[in-house]
Amino acid sequence: MSGLKLFRTDRTNSGMTEVVPRLAEIEADVQGLVEAHMETLLGVRFLASEYGTGPVHGGRIDSLGLDENGSPVIVEYKRGVDAGVISQGLFYLAWLMDHRAEFEHLVRDRLGATAASQILWSGPRLICIAGDFTRYDVHAVREHQRSIDLVRYRLFDSDLLGLETVASVSGGMQVARRARRQPVALTATDAQGAAMMELAGAVDEVLLGLGDGVNRVERKTYWAYQRLRNFACVCPPQRSKLLVYLKIDPKDVDLVPGFTRDVSGLGHHGTGDLEVQLRKSRDLERAQDLFRASYAAA
Repeated sequence: MSGLKLFRTDRTNSGMTEVVPRLAEIEADVQGLVEAHMETLLGVRFLASEYGTGPVHGGRIDSLGLDENGSPVIVEYKRGVDAGVISQGLFYLAWLMDHRAEFEHLVRDRLGATAASQILWSGPRLICIAGDFTRYDVHAVREHQRSIDLVRYRLFDSDLLGLETVASVSGGMQVARRARRQPVALTATDAQGAAMMELAGAVDEVLLGLGDGVNRVERKTYWAYQRLRNFACVCPPQRSKLLVYLKIDPKDVDLVPGFTRDVSGLGHHGTGDLEVQLRKSRDLERAQDLFRASYAAA
């Protein structure tokens, strides 16, 4: 958004009018807008606003949530540029890791016992939303062993909000990068199983290679590939196929029996309404345009 310009077309006079971006009047305006639509904007289920951390710690977390993969999420907001937003967020993240039982109780109250039992404590996240960030901010997040997303916002007119990911770093990034040079560690009992294992490694390589901001979150039943929010989920290989779920509207895809399937409304591991079935390396080649479309949409 730093270099993005938005124009409104005037079809009557065949003209163009620039829609000038602006910052919010106050920080609370950004917070209220994001909290009201957090799942749509960030892929995070909203839990609490201005959450008090007790008399000893003496702070208030702007927003608490739980993402698509069960990771605890802290969201901190700043109207403009603020050098303290990352340090403040990490301060609260440390508090959260020391108060797991309290957070689990909150999730149980708001989202139910199942969500509380599936919290991914290995992958807590901090999302900082601000008017802008400095190059020192971007460097700082890469030095921390935490999952941190820096998101720049802009308001356009009275009804448009733009979000741009400036930096996205996963606490498990080193593991993910090693995985790009090695096959996925899955047991193969026969030649067919070995072929599926090799195919899974190739899919992992392709998804991680779509952009610098791709993080991989490993759950027991699937691997999520994330760019602020999930864009692909890969399930462990079956005997003869590998299932990948993408964040693409199946109505926008020419479905091919045995290759792509609309699973909206059907239960499955991971997230996404388009199922892609991979059996051979040529299926991966066919699927790459779909992978890129889902990545771009995220």
